Amino acid sequence: MTQDVQRVAVLGAGSWGTAFAKVLGDAGRDVVLWARRPEVAAGINERHINHDYMAGIVLPPTVSATTDAKAALDAADAVVFGVPSQTLRANLAEWRDLLPSGVTLVSLAKGVELGTLKRMSEVVVEITGVPADQVAVVSGPNLAREIAAEEPSATVIACADHDRAVALQHASTSGYFKAYTNTDVVGCELGGAGKNVIALACGMAAGMGYGDNTRASLITRGLAETARLGVALGADPLTFAGLAGLGDLVATCSSPLSRNRTFGERLGRGETLAQAEEANHGQVAEGVKSCLSICELGERHGVELPIADAVRRVCHEGLSVAEMGKELISRAPRPE
Repeated sequence: MTQDVQRVAVLGAGSWGTAFAKVLGDAGRDVVLWARRPEVAAGINERHINHDYMAGIVLPPTVSATTDAKAALDAADAVVFGVPSQTLRANLAEWRDLLPSGVTLVSLAKGVELGTLKRMSEVVVEITGVPADQVAVVSGPNLAREIAAEEPSATVIACADHDRAVALQHASTSGYFKAYTNTDVVGCELGGAGKNVIALACGMAAGMGYGDNTRASLITRGLAETARLGVALGADPLTFAGLAGLGDLVATCSSPLSRNRTFGERLGRGETLAQAEEANHGQVAEGVKSCLSICELGERHGVELPIADAVRRVCHEGLSVAEMGKELISRAPRPE
């Protein structure tokens, strides 16, 4: 039986890492949040606020911060990785030798690694050498700001080892945050990665002035193509009807808090990728990168991904958003 999770290290003090640390703290756990920048750690320790990423949100006293990864990891019962998907590998290389033996490793990132086409749990296994059933992922309709504001939310904690998932479920269940368990890690990760790409498409449609019918069509057909890819990789198709599939997709495609949706909206209004990136504080939305790896995965497994491929060509091959819309609507009719 996996040990109870009482002390958690959260490595990464961005928006989602900070919000999840707050959830764990509010659930009665002792949390040490690792921040790269000293001023972020100082703000959390002195004022209980991460001003740069979660301004106005007061963290519980059970959450502290440090810039020392070794100190954060000391005596941790679980380790949560809260860094972006494309930087996870490099960060893990620095942390690998510091990780406590046997503890559950948890990925918050939603993406597929460029080049290797590995899911985040696969990257964790490769770099750390731990068994796959020691790695869990968190995925669902989890807009960080809403969770930090204690709005009712739910998520999925997926791990091949059900006992580990249950231990994390208990460690993260608070009055406003409810976790469900699943053993389908593949499906939960692909749902989380795919939704960012579909959200870019929904944003583009909104930027062009299209309304709810268009968004609902993109969400539904986007879910269908993500599920096709997931099944080809061994996922349970039912996972995509749940929180880590449809739930995450609806939230990300609909909310102005979604970076991918708002990034796509700028592209739909005629901005270039560089202009949208500049407006996004110099950051490219996750889906801009993920569309490359997801489309490559689809090609490798013989799965057609028309929406993801159209997003890829807008972001990386100069296809106009207007042309993308024409192509998608004029595809040959077929059974649903």
